[in-house]
Amino acid sequence: MTVSRTICLGFLAVIAIGTFLLMLPSSTSSGNWNDFIVALFTATSAVCVTGHIVVDTGIYFSTTGQVILLALVQIGGLGYMTATTFLLLLLGRRFGLRDKIALQQALDRPGMQGVAQVLRSIVALTLIFELTGAFLLLPVFVPDHGWSKGLWLSIFHSITAWNNAGFSPFKDNLIGYQSSVLLNIIIPALIIFGGIGYEVIFELFLWLRDRLSRKPEKIVFSLNFKVATSTTVILLVISTIAIFFTELGNPATLGAMDLKTKILAAWFQAVTPRTVGFNTVDIGKMTTASLFIMIVLMFIGGSPGGTAGGIKTTTLRVLTSCTRAILQGKEEATLYERQIPVSLILKAVGVSVGSLAAVMIMTTLIAITDTHVEFIQILFEVMSGFGTVGLSTGITAGLSTFAKLVLIASMYLGRVGVLLLIGAILGDPNPSTIRYPEENLLVG
Repeated sequence: MTVSRTICLGFLAVIAIGTFLLMLPSSTSSGNWNDFIVALFTATSAVCVTGHIVVDTGIYFSTTGQVILLALVQIGGLGYMTATTFLLLLLGRRFGLRDKIALQQALDRPGMQGVAQVLRSIVALTLIFELTGAFLLLPVFVPDHGWSKGLWLSIFHSITAWNNAGFSPFKDNLIGYQSSVLLNIIIPALIIFGGIGYEVIFELFLWLRDRLSRKPEKIVFSLNFKVATSTTVILLVISTIAIFFTELGNPATLGAMDLKTKILAAWFQAVTPRTVGFNTVDIGKMTTASLFIMIVLMFIGGSPGGTAGGIKTTTLRVLTSCTRAILQGKEEATLYERQIPVSLILKAVGVSVGSLAAVMIMTTLIAITDTHVEFIQILFEVMSGFGTVGLSTGITAGLSTFAKLVLIASMYLGRVGVLLLIGAILGDPNPSTIRYPEENLLVG
């Protein structure tokens, strides 16, 4: 079995187990067996760290069900190969070549050296951020809900935020905390660091360590670090400003808020579309312009190596770099004085075209069956699923069973990746030594 098939089937196996566990009477508040579609949709959403829901998480699922949900989110956030391999290492299993190759592909690393150490570092990094986030969120939830429930809410939101899942036990998600400065700092921080990629965080840690110890050697940041961080900052600034002004005159969202809350809400909604389904305003009441901006952000997603979906920030920069090279009459694309390999450009084009085609097909399928839903809402829903975001305009529960199955497929495809799934279906490519002659054609 190929590595890509192992990863894809592994995710399906975890989803199947999660579906069964969420169907058990102990997982529901009513004590009855759960509906299969609801359990399947929720398990897929959790394992694919999406946050899409068809029922109210805090009311529909019991404490046991919510714990199972968190476990699925944690496994999905770490990734199937990362989670299972780490457990095998704890059990003392030898780390073989096939395991290293699988992890290399799952973590999108260029080489296999130090993979086991990287794996341990990722798990440690995850625990540090989640525990820190839970501790910092205590002042937000404990005053309103007491220590017992406040602690649970802090842990729940910290784990789902770091893993970019967006599940919340609250009926209105986080709308009740739209004016909380602390929540609007902690949750977005967890989301951003969770979605920016572990390699970026490792490099940042090494830089801070050397700066504090005043070592004479200077760390040279990698191209991946420069591209991921700069693109993230640019997108956050532009999207915050764009959402602020497109919603400023909307009385159903930012229009009725004071200036401080307006800024916090615009900032929060600028962070969440690229990766996670938390919201502090009613998404269904946002303007069409804002929804389209969020659709674009969901398509871009986070950065490689993180828990976010989308085509990734690095893919966007590679494509824009190619466009700039054409406009400047250059024959090679560059970023930060580094030439981008042709193989990387082809991969970026493949990911983008494949992702766009998948979104178009799934949007069309739902538009055919659910004619009562507006197109912008269908596109938003599909893009939210494919980008593993989880935001919704409020139509998810009312969609047909077929539409829900399409959304389940979109979440799964968005998590494993278009190229990885195609590779799993077609198998390993057969290398060819044939080289065909070049010929020009009209483009553009």
